Amino acid sequence: MHSDIENKHKSGFVNIVGNPNVGKSTLMNTLVGGKLSIITSKAQTTRHRIIGIVNKPNVQIVFSDTPGILRPNYKLQKKMLNFSESALEDADILLYVSDIKNQLVKTDFFLKKMQQTNLPILLILNKIDLFNQKQLEQKVIEYHKILPNAEIIPISAINQFNTDYLQKRIEKLLPESPPYFEKNTITDRPARFFSTEIIREKVLLYYQKEIPYSVEVTIELFKEQKDLIWIKAIIITERDSQKKIIIGKDGKALKRIGFTARKDIEKFFDKKIFLEMHVKVEKNWRNRDNLLKRYGYKSE
Repeated sequence: MHSDIENKHKSGFVNIVGNPNVGKSTLMNTLVGGKLSIITSKAQTTRHRIIGIVNKPNVQIVFSDTPGILRPNYKLQKKMLNFSESALEDADILLYVSDIKNQLVKTDFFLKKMQQTNLPILLILNKIDLFNQKQLEQKVIEYHKILPNAEIIPISAINQFNTDYLQKRIEKLLPESPPYFEKNTITDRPARFFSTEIIREKVLLYYQKEIPYSVEVTIELFKEQKDLIWIKAIIITERDSQKKIIIGKDGKALKRIGFTARKDIEKFFDKKIFLEMHVKVEKNWRNRDNLLKRYGYKSE
């Protein structure tokens, strides 16, 4: 009898939601133990729901990192918000991530939806290395008033402080279930998806102002051989002036992106990469349904 209880398998979907720039992607990468989500200091870096899977002998946790919650200004942001809102509907556990700078009024419309759910909510106060004790206590009081049923857990994802405890709490709350994915699976995303994310990360890091948010990356060729992957990537932008900036004088800026992206893609796949990149203008792509669909932003 005792061994039967021990051998019962637990599985579930743990969806990570919260404002832009509070450390959701860092947290998921820490919990999954791999770099699946883009991490930069710029807001709105995650645009899709990205799944990372943790497998243990009797446990499978399916983490889902979602775009930061904001009121949408154009169709791309509306579709990003759809990804975050759908996370409230298909989770077994919700992780709502906040930090000391998070202004609650900015996401009041989303918090109201969270108040109506019966799901277990773990409210993660991230970046506590930047808090003092008084600020931390104040935040706990604020959130307890808004989400009285949530369990509040202070952590520092970047320093991996209290993340082991968080993982244990998640495992305890998971329902009994067989695994949803094969036990050697780490994500539901195809390999080429991570190539686009790595290239987009470099654009976010190297360019200023509007350019990072006006850029999408698509893969036209992804040919995998035993020791080599051939990739042809297209950087999409909205205006000719942005295309010129991305390419740079004598193509130097584009070469820099290509060099650093190739190094990271090689590390990710543990293979030699041949990377060819081009830049293409698609005017106002962020508001065009047909292009958003083509780039993977399907309606929920």
